[in-house]
Amino acid sequence: MDDRHLTLIVVPHGDLETRSFVISYRKLRLLLGVVAGVLLVFCTLLALWFPTLAQAARVTSLERELQQLEQERAKVAELAQTLAEVEEQYEKVRRMLGADAPVNGSGPMLPPLRDTARAPGAAPSGQESSTLSSWPLTGGGMITRPVSTGTSRHPGLDIAVGPNTRIVAAGDGVVRSAGEDDVYGRYVLVEHEGGLETIYGHASRLYVKRGERVRAGQLIALTGSTGRASAPHLHFEVRRGGDPVDPLQFVRQP
Repeated sequence: MDDRHLTLIVVPHGDLETRSFVISYRKLRLLLGVVAGVLLVFCTLLALWFPTLAQAARVTSLERELQQLEQERAKVAELAQTLAEVEEQYEKVRRMLGADAPVNGSGPMLPPLRDTARAPGAAPSGQESSTLSSWPLTGGGMITRPVSTGTSRHPGLDIAVGPNTRIVAAGDGVVRSAGEDDVYGRYVLVEHEGGLETIYGHASRLYVKRGERVRAGQLIALTGSTGRASAPHLHFEVRRGGDPVDPLQFVRQP
């Protein structure tokens, strides 16, 4: 055993008594070991606590981001609701202005044309091409209303384009009628082979007349908003035996 001792002498200022502290080397080593163990435990706890503190600091930031995302989501939902209301109001205005609106709430969306007699000089069926090969516009346009049946019956395509866009014949045929109608506005009706007819409505200007032969892709009119139309567009209709059919069965949009 180590019986050595360490003596610490404390000499205070003034008239205070001098004090001495004696501690053995064995106790001193034990005390130093306890202090080192305490320091080690403290450093270990500090190392484990620091990442937790960093994560806790991130929680506040994440909560702020979550709150911001909630606010943005609420704005998106509000914008979606506003968009739905605007679309509903647009449809109401369209109906009020009579853009291809039903007549007296029933029947086809567009009534039969007035001048439906066969044009003088019209070729009998079988002398013209039965293929409708051309899109009725020189530009693609946007289909804003397709063919539909039922209570909201609409016998043709509404194709939105700018004013004075060229309207061309969808196929070879004879102009059976060209003029003005309360609903169609300025229109052209072309008769094709096999009982097919094409109608081009709401034109601003016509370039063909009754009885004239036309070829596929030939200029026949310019788009406008005449008749029951709230904006420039082409009403393109295909009839077979007098009944409307979907034009997209015959022509493809560019």
